[in-house]
Amino acid sequence: MSLCVGIDVAKYTLEWAAGPTGKVEHTRNEPRPIAALVRRMVVLDPERIVIESTGGYERALVLKLAEAGLPVVVVNPRRVRRLGEGMGFLAKTDAIDARLLALFGEKVEPPIRPILQGTDRLLADLVARRRQLVGMIVAEKNRQETAPAAVQRTIAPVLRTLQKLVRDLEQRIDTMLRRDPDRGELLALLQTVPGVGPAVARTVLIDLPELGHLGRREIASLVGVAPFARDSGTFRGTRRIRGGRASVRTALYLAAMTASRFNPALAALYQRLRQAGKPPKLAFIAVARKLLTILNAIARERTAWQA
Repeated sequence: MSLCVGIDVAKYTLEWAAGPTGKVEHTRNEPRPIAALVRRMVVLDPERIVIESTGGYERALVLKLAEAGLPVVVVNPRRVRRLGEGMGFLAKTDAIDARLLALFGEKVEPPIRPILQGTDRLLADLVARRRQLVGMIVAEKNRQETAPAAVQRTIAPVLRTLQKLVRDLEQRIDTMLRRDPDRGELLALLQTVPGVGPAVARTVLIDLPELGHLGRREIASLVGVAPFARDSGTFRGTRRIRGGRASVRTALYLAAMTASRFNPALAALYQRLRQAGKPPKLAFIAVARKLLTILNAIARERTAWQA
């Protein structure tokens, strides 16, 4: 069996195990110890190096492993924990987590996807920051509606500052994208679809680098707009979506709400589903999945939208 390494990441420490029964070793989550660990991984030459997403503490390690050409995979901690519980690992320590990550790599064989580096990483961070600022603007506007005049005077300057930051970020992102002729062209092509504006196009282009390289079913599953069955015996449960790229799914859902009104093809799909008795949210998700299929085809064929 090929070797899988599990690395449990904390703010200050790294615990790693070469295989689910391997010795657990400890090092610091700092630049020099990370560089030494990467050199050891190069010597081990594992099939996979599995790391949990920890909200950013894993970033430096993941980038160094990727730069060394090592097969690093960042996985959802919930999936790993559920595997452990299913196999009887009820206790939780850093050492157990490191071995469990290695076991997850062996049993599940999570796909190895490219790790964003350099300009790609910066673009993704800028898009994520724009999303955070937009959320702050929405929160401030909600407070403004019910706040007394004295409080509203403190909200208005905050809103102006946040809105300026969003505009500056959008300008910087667009400038970086247009410097790359390939990306600049694709950014324009995606916006030829009625319902897809600059914000949606940026999110899809940056947060979904697999666009145009996967089939329609694979891309729908990756984003999280493919409904899952909930059947057992004669019971037929409601199909629901879950998981996937939350940022892309949210952007597509908002675009679907607009496209359901202004895009003739997608508006017809929405109306058919509503007339068949489907609830609005289900119809919007179906439109979002169809919209993703269209954008995937545009990215693959490099052709503008045609009604």
